[in-house]
Amino acid sequence: MRNFYMIFTTITKDLQKELKSNLPQIMVLLKKQPAIAYKTIGDISKKVGRKYNIELLVNFPHRGKIENFDMYGKQDLSFIVDMEKTNFPINRSIIKEKAKEIFGDVETEDAYMYEGKEGVKVFLGPVNEAGRREERIDILPHSLHVWYEFTDKVTEFCDWLLENVYFVKDAHHSGKTKYEKFRAKQKEESS
Repeated sequence: MRNFYMIFTTITKDLQKELKSNLPQIMVLLKKQPAIAYKTIGDISKKVGRKYNIELLVNFPHRGKIENFDMYGKQDLSFIVDMEKTNFPINRSIIKEKAKEIFGDVETEDAYMYEGKEGVKVFLGPVNEAGRREERIDILPHSLHVWYEFTDKVTEFCDWLLENVYFVKDAHHSGKTKYEKFRAKQKEESS
């Protein structure tokens, strides 16, 4: 039994509902103007993410995935929470222990360990023919990237992460997200 707020579940259900309600338009655009279809999907995910003070990105990492309409919002998502963060609020070992508790015998490893930064990878699938482990969850202090279908265990783990690592709780945010403020600050500094 879960004893934490299921914010990942809430966000992904919200995204799925919005994508489904726009699916007829997306399907037409995919046939006539694929770039506009992809932008439309991106705009929908940004709108949903803004409600939770995050940048939400729907990813299509492989050719043909954009045509798999049934999986929109059910796999391959990025949650960009706060680009200023370089370290986790809890020890990485706790994240890896939680992954093993939920997934069982799963491989985890430290990742992105340079310039005072840290991260964790949780590998959910085998090495592919190109020698890469693409079925995984990338956990960075500022963002969460899920490169896998949202099974019950993935959903449970991500609910735990958003609650205990990213502190995403607000479902009624308005205004710019932390990511949008970060990008505006970067743009200001570079001009």
